[in-house]
Amino acid sequence: MYNPAVTVKRIDVLIRILNGRKTILSPNFVRAYSSEGKITIGNVSKEITKPQKRQYVPRKYLISEDLETKSLSQSTLRNLRWMMQKDILGQDMFLLGRPGPSRRKVALQYLELTQRELEYVALSRDTTEADLKQRREIQSSTATYFDQSAVRAAIKGRVLVIEGIEKAERNVLPVLNNLLENREMHLEDGRFLIPASRYDKLLQEHGAEEVSKWRLVRVDENFRVIALGLPVPKYTGQPLDPPLRSRFQARDVATVGFGEHLNALKDEAPRVDTVKLEQLLSAAYALISPELEQISLPDFPVDSLYAAALILERNPNIPVHKLLYFLYPYNTFLSKDHVKNVKAVLHNLNMDTKPDWNISLKKVDFKQNQDIIDMEINGQTSQFGVAIGDRKSKTEKKGFVNTEYQTQLLNEILLSHSVGDFCIIGPKGCGKSLLVSQMASLLGYTIEPIVLYQDMTARDLIQQRTTLDNGDTVWRNSALVEAALKGHLAVLDGLHRIHASTLAVLHRLVHDREIQLHDGTRLLRHDRYDDLLSSGISQKELEESGVKRIHPSFRLIALAEPPVPSRGQQWLSPEILSLFIFHEMRNLSKDEEIFIINSLYGDISSPLHSIIDLADQLRQSEDSTLKNLSSSLSTRQLLRIASRMSKYPADSAYETVQRTFLAKFLPNLARRALDGASQKIGITPPTKFGIFGRDPKKVGCSVQNGILTIGKTSTEIFKTDALTKVPDILFYDVPQHIALLEWLLQDFLLGNHLLLVGNQGVGKNKIADRLLQLLNRPREYIQLHRDTTVQSLTVQPTVRDGVVIYEDSPLVKAVKYGHVLVVDEADKAPTHVTCILKTLVESGEMILSDGRRIVPKDMMESSGGDVSSFIPVHEDFRMIVLANRPGFPFLGNDFFASLGDLFSCHAVDNPSIDSELELLRSYGPDVPQDVMKKLVEAFAVLRNMADQGQLTYPYSTRELVNIVKHLQKYPEEDLATAIGNVFDFDRYSKDMADTLLEVLHASGLPTEGVLEGRSKEALQRIQMTIERTSGKDVSSPKHGKEDPDNQPHVGGNTWAGGTGGRDTAGLGGKGGPYRLDKGHDVHQLSDAEKDDIPEHVKKAAREMNRKAFEERLKEIKMSEYDAKLYGQFLRAVQPQIGALRGVLAELQAKKKERQWSRHQTSGELDDGKIIEGITGERSIYRRRTEQDPPPGAPPDKPKRLRLVVDVSGSMYRFNSYDGRLERSMEAVVLMTEALKGYESRIRYDMYAHSGEEYALELIKVDRPPENEKERLQIIRTMHAHAQFCWSGDNTLRAAAHALSALAADDADEAVLLVLSDANLRRYGIRPEDLGAILTSEPRVQAHVIFIGSLGDEATTLLRRLPVGHAHVCMDVASLPHIMQQIFASSLMQTS
Repeated sequence: MYNPAVTVKRIDVLIRILNGRKTILSPNFVRAYSSEGKITIGNVSKEITKPQKRQYVPRKYLISEDLETKSLSQSTLRNLRWMMQKDILGQDMFLLGRPGPSRRKVALQYLELTQRELEYVALSRDTTEADLKQRREIQSSTATYFDQSAVRAAIKGRVLVIEGIEKAERNVLPVLNNLLENREMHLEDGRFLIPASRYDKLLQEHGAEEVSKWRLVRVDENFRVIALGLPVPKYTGQPLDPPLRSRFQARDVATVGFGEHLNALKDEAPRVDTVKLEQLLSAAYALISPELEQISLPDFPVDSLYAAALILERNPNIPVHKLLYFLYPYNTFLSKDHVKNVKAVLHNLNMDTKPDWNISLKKVDFKQNQDIIDMEINGQTSQFGVAIGDRKSKTEKKGFVNTEYQTQLLNEILLSHSVGDFCIIGPKGCGKSLLVSQMASLLGYTIEPIVLYQDMTARDLIQQRTTLDNGDTVWRNSALVEAALKGHLAVLDGLHRIHASTLAVLHRLVHDREIQLHDGTRLLRHDRYDDLLSSGISQKELEESGVKRIHPSFRLIALAEPPVPSRGQQWLSPEILSLFIFHEMRNLSKDEEIFIINSLYGDISSPLHSIIDLADQLRQSEDSTLKNLSSSLSTRQLLRIASRMSKYPADSAYETVQRTFLAKFLPNLARRALDGASQKIGITPPTKFGIFGRDPKKVGCSVQNGILTIGKTSTEIFKTDALTKVPDILFYDVPQHIALLEWLLQDFLLGNHLLLVGNQGVGKNKIADRLLQLLNRPREYIQLHRDTTVQSLTVQPTVRDGVVIYEDSPLVKAVKYGHVLVVDEADKAPTHVTCILKTLVESGEMILSDGRRIVPKDMMESSGGDVSSFIPVHEDFRMIVLANRPGFPFLGNDFFASLGDLFSCHAVDNPSIDSELELLRSYGPDVPQDVMKKLVEAFAVLRNMADQGQLTYPYSTRELVNIVKHLQKYPEEDLATAIGNVFDFDRYSKDMADTLLEVLHASGLPTEGVLEGRSKEALQRIQMTIERTSGKDVSSPKHGKEDPDNQPHVGGNTWAGGTGGRDTAGLGGKGGPYRLDKGHDVHQLSDAEKDDIPEHVKKAAREMNRKAFEERLKEIKMSEYDAKLYGQFLRAVQPQIGALRGVLAELQAKKKERQWSRHQTSGELDDGKIIEGITGERSIYRRRTEQDPPPGAPPDKPKRLRLVVDVSGSMYRFNSYDGRLERSMEAVVLMTEALKGYESRIRYDMYAHSGEEYALELIKVDRPPENEKERLQIIRTMHAHAQFCWSGDNTLRAAAHALSALAADDADEAVLLVLSDANLRRYGIRPEDLGAILTSEPRVQAHVIFIGSLGDEATTLLRRLPVGHAHVCMDVASLPHIMQQIFASSLMQTS
């Protein structure tokens, strides 16, 4: 009898003998042998039964076009044989391996080989029990249960493939434990699944009727589970739950070997250039070789080589490095060290990493449903077809200017588009969306814009639930699924924002062009669907079983910003690398921007030129502070400035730069860096000008004959019916505000959306409302807060009569009716929520959660979706966004940093002294002039101190207005009381109170009774009078009896001079002839009594205090003299310590902020789960909880800080002259005291340098001084060393040593502060050498502070040292202050 297994073995042995024992790499067709109804692989055989539903069996994973089995490699056959063994044993399988489609492919090949039906579930962090077991839907007003994948597979005997085990949240998968182990499961609708054997036995014993009464359901004996997962750790995700793990048999689906892979690719792309392909494969396999394990490079996406091979086959002249870079754009997402390693590997393989690259599009021909493209690469032309959309009219975008760079990128994108989906990575505002729309118009595609945001769920991506008019629940396809069915371009904007597990639902759509939706519908790749039709299944049958065809033209394009390595988690993970072909996009260069601006707006004025120069300089800068600033001058923002200047020319660039960067609100160091960079280019503040000058020119504001004129800008007044929505407010015209209104009006007329940023109480709302009042524009108002969700910004779902109705938010109403949307407190909402405003502001397009979409009028034809669901954007729609300034003490998110370049930005500051005086006069015409002047001057000083960081609270005009209103209404009250209304908040903070009192005193304002006690006038005796009807009659007015002892009397109608009686003379009564005050006061202690805490109590308190002090000294073995000495240093820096600890506490609080957890069984109703609520599900709430770091996230490393102080001889010598050594000692006290208790967040140490030492250790890292005695010891050491050391200078060596030590330390971020009084000129040190050292380590923020009076050398020093890294402290008293600023800004930068 013929035994295939034996034959195969013999042939195998023969081949091996002939080949001289070489292992076989070439494909070998005889290994898998299939006879009718039986499959044999090696020595394992399995009978095959015909499936009930052929449409659910995977197709074309194994069998090729001509019904021949594809040539399978040895490794595939071994995997399939193992799976067959497990299947025969009835065991469930777990396939592990690298990220990519290979594990899924093996599973689906096995199902196709054995003709088994598939149920597929992609897990994400939002997967709940209902997605696996049963989900309720409402049908004709009744909640009905519908089985989900796991239950369907169990009952129908299908294979359940669960992908992404590591992505599900803890405790979701145990639902399946019993089903896996015993094939049993209790269902929500009361039925119970039991294994086939037990069911059959019961059926035999009790009969069908009895068994159905018990509601038992048979689990088919052919039911199997195949789980696909990544090994954790190595990859990120939840580790496997031990009980779950024990129920699976595991197999590592290892990466295919080099030879096998090469052969497979040659099969797929027969005409490919083999030499180049081998080179590409060598590089790929070198990067994943075990030898490089130690370096821990992210995996190279080996499975994507298929796409690269296809591109290479069509364009044989493409350089190999270019192809490699398409798949693995290492410069974008690897650290500098890793990039070096990758380049070294490529260099060893003789790959040219900088090949010639010229690509140009020769012509595009339309041939039946595709375009044939002629592309010339490095002088050689090749031809290939690309998929096209169904739009006939190919429209060019208005105002679009082609540059050479973008044209080249477009051509590269066409190469990728011809073989698959791609992702464009580039900084904010560099033109990614524009490039995609250019490709779409070239190929006639319709774009479906899909904005991704952080708390988006996997469900939001593919289907959402909604109700029909009769209240039945249904699933509505998302824009992505619609795009797949209709062949549109789905553009996923913001890939870097979305949670990695949410994207998991798309893996199969990208790799296999198949996806199973929540309602059970399955989308199939077009050729698989057509194959089913040709095999004899009718379209109606497919429709009924929920199988739909994915359009061959459908493509996914992702847009993302490059990962920021310092921010911890890297979004460009090995999994995402395996999904797309990548294209990098840079910002346009200076010349390209000039070319575009020239084409659009004509000649460039000199102010505009200097702004373009500044943008270029910031982008090229190596310094992190300047580089971060450059995002505020993106191409998008430059074009906005150019369009503004072409209409309203400016004489100076300074004002525009200050506005664009909101320079007023930058941290101190960043502001100085910006000013330094601007001055180098020649952007300097004009001596007298506009808003920033001392005397703003009077700007007129008038409305005549329906024309509004502000300054030199005029416009017609808007005509509207919605008069109730036009703001009507009290507004006093102040020169500074009118000047700002003119700027706003100009931007408004240019069609820009406005962003107003400022401190609290400076009149942002008033100014916005005033602008709308003058223009007669109706407004919609929306206020954001930390619980604002994407839903509440757009449409709010509510339930009426069992039907879900979506109510438009003010945003949608404003778009519909052309109103102005005022978004208040924009910085309070999470930035990932406000991000959805991006597409609306940028392109005017936005998809709402109820399926409607906002579409600009000129895109009505080209936009995807159903025209009836369109909301056209009204041409009068505008947005005015109000936000507090970023940074401490405002606890908001940085709206400006994430979306600032989409708006015209304006900083709203407190008015200048003159403007403010004028404003106050309007509020308090009778308040004495000199009082107002003093108040305004005092507040000006306080604000300046807040800007410098000496005060945390920025006092605003709002508070001043309140004081003046009080004085206007109650002129007889003393000033101290009115001022106290603002400053009582600060009573309990000693340092704050001292500072304020100093300022008030200096301005000539009363200080008695402000911040402590009460003023004399405020303590005058007061009386209370209550006028009421007592209901008793008044007999007749009389003086009443005189009381000889003058006792107080209340009521009683007898005595004269009582209080609260009837007819007698007294106070507060009713009907007495006249008031008679005998000096009684019912309820107030006298001052003397009040102040008079008995002497013995005071004495006891004093003694207690003294005793505690002595005990503390005894405890730390410190003498009283020492304590006094330390106290002097401590007192000097007390305010700075307080301020710095404030910043640290703030950061700690921001880190600890709780996040929403969804799918809870109690809490607040989650808007997104309203329908689940109607159907009666339980986990429809959300709660705020402490967020655990995502599994596999690197732990938060503490920041690293080193202070290097100068203890050279000159410090001691000049100390008596300007106290520089003492100030340095104070700085050390400041640092050790402020960081007390924060050692786990900030690890610090301290070194000193002098003429003879460059690294004298004062504080060891992780051994900070524990008490006052140890701190005093440190500053004593400094003093002694400075007194007795040799002269000389070691600043350079000390800085270099400290930098290299910090760079070697394992910390996310390090800050170095070097104090020196070095007279660099005297020691012949070039400032440039010091500058080079400071900027040599990008991971370390290094600062040098020069102490002491260096005459004019200070300014030259600053000019020659890197901006923002060098500080000169002329007045030594401000040293602690400079240190506090550096700390604060470096801590803030990274939070």
